[in-house]
Amino acid sequence: MALPLALFLLVILSLNSYASQLLQADYVLVKKSDRTLFLFRNNQLIKSYRISLGKNPIGAKTQRGDKKTPEGLYNIDFKNRQSKYHLSLHITYPNKRDKERSFERDLNPGGSIYIHGLPNKNKNAGLLIGSDWTNGCIAVSNNAIRDIAKYVPDGTPIQITP
Repeated sequence: MALPLALFLLVILSLNSYASQLLQADYVLVKKSDRTLFLFRNNQLIKSYRISLGKNPIGAKTQRGDKKTPEGLYNIDFKNRQSKYHLSLHITYPNKRDKERSFERDLNPGGSIYIHGLPNKNKNAGLLIGSDWTNGCIAVSNNAIRDIAKYVPDGTPIQITP
């Protein structure tokens, strides 16, 4: 009796793992004006999530400390499971164009831009959902960042639009 149940559970877990591999995103789109992050595979929408942006959300990031979320084409290059914000995915900002634009104006473009969850050890972190509170990162709920991390492999392109 226990063997069929164990076998059944093993098959279910294997199928779940296989299904999530099939649904790996190959493109991430962020529409800042809609406060939405979309995951795509082969031009088909897999999932979407509500997001929060930097405290100064209008316009592209041009310098360190401007509290803006970047705009442009980047990649997700690694996951940080030791994040101060539950879990985070690093975005390769600044790209070459961002650096050129900032250096032309003798500015530091900044960096350390992530998609991340809510602050650790903050009882009121849930109150941040729906407001723009980051220093330029893209924030989602902790459930959402776990989900996104499952679907987005390292190297996935991310387009951030106004």
